[in-house]
Amino acid sequence: MHCPFCGHDDTQVKDSRPTEDGAAIRRRRFCPSCGQRFTTIERVQLRELTVVKSDQRRVAFDRDKLARSIRIALRKRPIDEERIERIVNGIVRQLEASGETEIPSKQVGELVMDTLKELDPVAYVRFASVYRNFREAKDFEAFVGSLGEVRANDAGDR
Repeated sequence: MHCPFCGHDDTQVKDSRPTEDGAAIRRRRFCPSCGQRFTTIERVQLRELTVVKSDQRRVAFDRDKLARSIRIALRKRPIDEERIERIVNGIVRQLEASGETEIPSKQVGELVMDTLKELDPVAYVRFASVYRNFREAKDFEAFVGSLGEVRANDAGDR
């Protein structure tokens, strides 16, 4: 592992421990060249995933981009970081378990939408506004109105 501070190519692992959910290993490292300490996180990767965009471009799946999108939707909401990590891990596991190496971006977006819909309605609307490319206030009105209809129907089912 290269040192992120000086680029030295031989760092030492000082401590390793599993993360809270056991899905990754957190390693504390030390660089003998510059003396800096840093942390790395090691995760299991079942297969290389490629995301197929709507214009048919193919890009490597980026777990950090997924996590960033979810964090933005959940900004200033009462959801802790550990829960966000579990959500991201769950979505990544679902994608890997699909058996496909090429995943349509729409499938990734819908998984996030489904998860946020159950978790936090404000985050759900925030994410939808970007994912569905809302351009005007009426787009929000229509979307939020459809949420009200869904909730009314759900209440009627009880």
